[in-house]
Amino acid sequence: MADPMRIGIYPGTFDPITKGHLHIIKRCARLVDHLIVAVATNPNKKPMFSLADRLAMVAGDIAELPEKRGEITVETFDSLLVEFAKNRGAGVIFRGLRAVSDFEYEFQMTGMNARLAPEIETVFLMASDKWQFVSSSFLKEIARLGGDVSPFVTAGVQEKILEAVR
Repeated sequence: MADPMRIGIYPGTFDPITKGHLHIIKRCARLVDHLIVAVATNPNKKPMFSLADRLAMVAGDIAELPEKRGEITVETFDSLLVEFAKNRGAGVIFRGLRAVSDFEYEFQMTGMNARLAPEIETVFLMASDKWQFVSSSFLKEIARLGGDVSPFVTAGVQEKILEAVR
């Protein structure tokens, strides 16, 4: 009997997706057979980009990845993350960590998720040194103030950011 497919979820708002996110996505994809990048609708956040735009940017950037492209899909979700994961047959949720401040929030969230769905593991991946200071919020502010965001996002995402701040 073949092993069941290992499915993982990498959730986020991705407003916008950054090269740091893409680095985590590549690393997650190596650990599972199928990675679902789950673009969240979060009523507590006021995104710069619509859900459709964020979905398109994530899908566009993933289409450019040379590795495991066919085994990475993009979906949206507006439910509890663990319910979304259960409905997709996922056994693991991946979270990227940049700093201690990320860990505090993620630690609490992981504890709650473990109570709601103990069969789903959460795996933390540390951001590489190159990307640990990059955040979507910082990039939006840099762009609003006329700074160059090209080192931190793909060309397609940079174009969308520049359109949004004009």
